Parts: sequence; structure tokens; C-alpha cells
Amino acid sequence: MKTIQFREAIAEAMSEEMRRDESIYLMGEEVAEYNGAYKASKGMLDEFGAKRVIDTPIAELGFAGVAIGSTMTGNRPIVEYMTFNFSLVGIDQIINNAAKIRQMSGGQFKCPIVFRGPTASAGQLAATHSQAFENWFANTPGLKVVVPSNPYDAKGLLKSAIRDDDPVIFMESEQMYGDKGEVPEGEYTIPLGVAEIKREGTDVTIVSFGKIIKEAYKAADELEKEGISCEIIDLRTVRPMDRKAVLESVKKTNRLVVLEEAWPFGNVATEITYLVQSEAFDYLDAPIVKINTADTPAPYSPVLLAEWLPNHTDVIKAVKKVMYK
Repeated sequence: MKTIQFREAIAEAMSEEMRRDESIYLMGEEVAEYNGAYKASKGMLDEFGAKRVIDTPIAELGFAGVAIGSTMTGNRPIVEYMTFNFSLVGIDQIINNAAKIRQMSGGQFKCPIVFRGPTASAGQLAATHSQAFENWFANTPGLKVVVPSNPYDAKGLLKSAIRDDDPVIFMESEQMYGDKGEVPEGEYTIPLGVAEIKREGTDVTIVSFGKIIKEAYKAADELEKEGISCEIIDLRTVRPMDRKAVLESVKKTNRLVVLEEAWPFGNVATEITYLVQSEAFDYLDAPIVKINTADTPAPYSPVLLAEWLPNHTDVIKAVKKVMYK
């Protein structure tokens, strides 16, 4: 094992896959000459050249369309958005073309493409740069949605996403690019659609994904001091969701808290809540609690932002609520 940063795990995954398959290329704003806005493509231009690592204009709709079209001629592009907030400019291409090509062509065309970049809040970047769209994309048949929370998962999941024959939305975090973690020296992949129990527990299940799961770890450490044992499940892939992992854990702990950095209406946590009440209702000893951001655009003020964003204190309160403590 070696210890590397999240951004290095992303770069390794892309580079290894590009060495393996010449049909894979990377395009996006500043991915080449500048080595990526977050240095997640550092060194790739030097290795693969300007035909396979391509700097684009600030035109998300245009380069998303170019990349999607290129899948129909045998290519497997990786498209980087500087932030998924900017993907909204190209969302017509993602939703109406990438997600539908296979079905609308009667299976004649597949669309092996990865759209990747940071999601959700990253500090004081204000309302238009602090949005989480995992549930938006996960609502679309034909798309897969992956949200890793550490370097090991990021590399293994990204390699699988690049090899997948369907379009994958791969969502990272500006605040995780510098995170360090152990990653194997050799080849490995992590299958899409498989959650992982990050912490075994007996009293309550906490389901989360992405960078906000760190708050669940902090809460679990504090709650353990009070004799409360938390089981933490990292979904890793939002769509397809590992429903079995969630249900089996709830059947063991009989209580569920869902932590998600997203607005509270119609989100991933809502889907999980419906899943559990419809298929494991008799196992529940308390109503499910879901923790989300405040139902407003993200504020710029650091004081208001701290109130808007879920934290470990919110998780502790939610766990104690379902434990009737």
C-alpha cells in the first residue's frame, strides 16, 4: 500500500486506464496545460499529448456534446467539469443524449462516457457554486451516479466507471482533493453499485456518501463514548443503489439515520427512507431521521454557512432521537 492524495488517486485511475485503452481521452477546462483546476490531471498532458488531454473553451454544452458524439464513433471520453454547478450549462446533453442514446437507438449505440468533477459545497463559494446534484442525475434512467469519499474508493470506482459502457456521473469534492489515504500499489477496481460498511455497529445505522460522511465518523466516535454503537454505510454509488446493504443493516440495528449534503426535498435520503419503510418497516424501532442542508441556497457568510451545512452535532442529535435518549 502507498499513501496518496485524493487528486493523485483520480489522476492515477485516469492515466492507468488511458495506457490500457487508446480510445480513452480527457477533455475539460484547464485539464491540460494547467494540469487541472485541482491538479487532478497533473502530468497527463506530458504523457498522452494534446490529442488525448484536451483543453476546452468555457463552453460546457459544446464540449459535452462533442464528447457524447465521439462515443458513437468508438471513443470513451472522460469529461471534467470544474464544478458540477457548471454541468447545468451542459445538462441537456447529459440528460437528453448521453442517458438516452442506448434506448433511443434500439441498442445500436452505447455511450461509454464519464462526467467527473467536484460537487456540493466547498467553503465560502456562495449559492451558485455550492450545490449538490447527485439526486438530480440519479433521477435519470440511463445514468449511473458515483460519489466516493476517500482516495482508495475514488481510484477503484473511477477505473470501473471508465470501463463501464453506460454514462457515469462521477462526483468528487474540492475539499477532499488534498485528503490522503492508502491505495494499493497494483491494479484494482471497485464494482459500481456496491456499498461498504465503513464501521460495524449494533444500535443504529447511519447511511451517507461523499465528503459529508466524515461528520458521521466524528459523531460515531463521540457516541461510542456514551455506549452507543453506530454502523456507518458508505453508499459509494448512489445509482445503482446497494439496497440490500441498507436493508440488512437496518434489520440488524432497527434504527436509521441518513446523512446527505443536499436540500431536503426529494433527495437520495428520501428514496432510502421510502425503501426502508416499504421493505423493512417491521424491523424499525423508531421513525427514520434524515439530515440535510437547510432548505435555502447556500449562504456566503461563514456563520450562516455553518448553520446551513449538516455537521457531527446534528448527527449526534439524530442518533439520540432514534434511540429515544
